[in-house]
Amino acid sequence: MDLGNLEKVLKEEPNFRLKQAKKAVFFDLIENWQEATVLPLALREKLSEVVPLKIEAETSVSNDEKTVKALLWLKDGLRVETVLMRYPSGRNTICVSSEVGCPLNCSFCATGKMGFKRNLESFEIIEQVLFFARYLKKLSERVTNIVFMGMGEPFLNYDKVMAAIRILNSKDGLNIGARHISISTVGVEGGINKLTKEPLQINLAISLHAPNDELRTRIVPANKAHSLKAFLDAVDNYLKETKRKVMFQYIMIKGVNDSPDLAGELINLLRRFKKSLFMVNLILYNPTGVFEPSEKEQIKKFRQVLEEQGIEVTERYRFGRGIKAACGQLASYD
Repeated sequence: MDLGNLEKVLKEEPNFRLKQAKKAVFFDLIENWQEATVLPLALREKLSEVVPLKIEAETSVSNDEKTVKALLWLKDGLRVETVLMRYPSGRNTICVSSEVGCPLNCSFCATGKMGFKRNLESFEIIEQVLFFARYLKKLSERVTNIVFMGMGEPFLNYDKVMAAIRILNSKDGLNIGARHISISTVGVEGGINKLTKEPLQINLAISLHAPNDELRTRIVPANKAHSLKAFLDAVDNYLKETKRKVMFQYIMIKGVNDSPDLAGELINLLRRFKKSLFMVNLILYNPTGVFEPSEKEQIKKFRQVLEEQGIEVTERYRFGRGIKAACGQLASYD
């Protein structure tokens, strides 16, 4: 569904027609223009031809039904994965992809292994959320949160990601509050600097994973281009300008980055930031055939070192491992 085409079709119509059409798509969550009976029949038929609403997708549901992964077919035949995470609290979060594949090739991530195909268009990003908004409507529920933590690096597709967010946030769109939208980056400082200047109060998450450049480059090869100093300087400026809390994500890999000594290094690395303005989110490595996840006792020791220094630490709630929908497991091969 290309919203650009929607506006073109309705360009010669009265202004209220566009508002009616958007309400039908984003509020009523119609799946076929014939359901939008407020619009004239001829216009519905034209929209059905030029702006079809069908979203081609194949779903996988976890045994506990808390995770749903959707494989979406795009207009050029490529595919992209997106995930619905249903929290016990009632929060429904959509993990959105921004690219088909990823050029960064992080060693723990299945997406990177499939290589980079192309950036997604803004409407292809929106379709991922719209698909699950329709899914949840049937359960009398709604999308509450969006995280750009799926396939790809959002800041390498900055303009399309932000265009999608503006529509998702709009009252004429899905009306999802900016504070309920998060962007996760490997540390692309240019994107962090741009986000700093955005008027929307979007959350920022940094995929850190190591406290020094040598180890981080081993885990995240993109560290060669986006070093710790470069993107942490950008984060420093982001915090000073926005006063919005940043999440540092740290994947726990057995025998690689999970020692108490490295926790101490992490403390020193983050010492420059005011503790009330950041948190560390520990993520147990989800198997992708490369490493092994850290032992529970090791995670406990690592966490304890951080907490003893007054650092806020959380552990990622685990979703979808059984259907390969967990962090680092998304991939669609063509």
